[in-house]
Amino acid sequence: MKNSFLAESLIWTCKAFSDLSNVEVYQIMSERAAVFVVEQNCVYQDADFADLECFHLAAWLPGNDASQTLAAYVRLVPPGLKFAEASIGRVLTSQIARRRKLGPVLMTRAIAECCALFGIAPIRIGAQQYLEQFYRRMGFITVSDVYDEDGIPHIEMLRPAIAIA
Repeated sequence: MKNSFLAESLIWTCKAFSDLSNVEVYQIMSERAAVFVVEQNCVYQDADFADLECFHLAAWLPGNDASQTLAAYVRLVPPGLKFAEASIGRVLTSQIARRRKLGPVLMTRAIAECCALFGIAPIRIGAQQYLEQFYRRMGFITVSDVYDEDGIPHIEMLRPAIAIA
């Protein structure tokens, strides 16, 4: 696999859980465990059954179905499941794709997909506090005090009901 790539060369998919292949589910869950459980040393139950009701936006490095590599991922949560508003969660960039400025591309696509799926309405996130400035640049406003989630300081942020260009 090449060590360099452009965001334009990625294959983007947004699927309901029931439309994901077994391999896609395995790769997504494996990468979520690698990032959130192993790298961030958070012992928590990642597979929370909310996945079944969510949409899954993924950026894949090209390859055949069995060898595609997950570069970036977010879970798009319908309104009323986690929060009153639609939400974006489990935001990650895989180790191989980091420091390639993929975060803003991923979040721009996630916001656009939320608007397409759930309508133009506010979007809420539970963000790791150290990423507050990043999410502010994406149009989110801090709406809570800092709270602890799995040993990591978090904040809730809300993006007003505006479409993304």
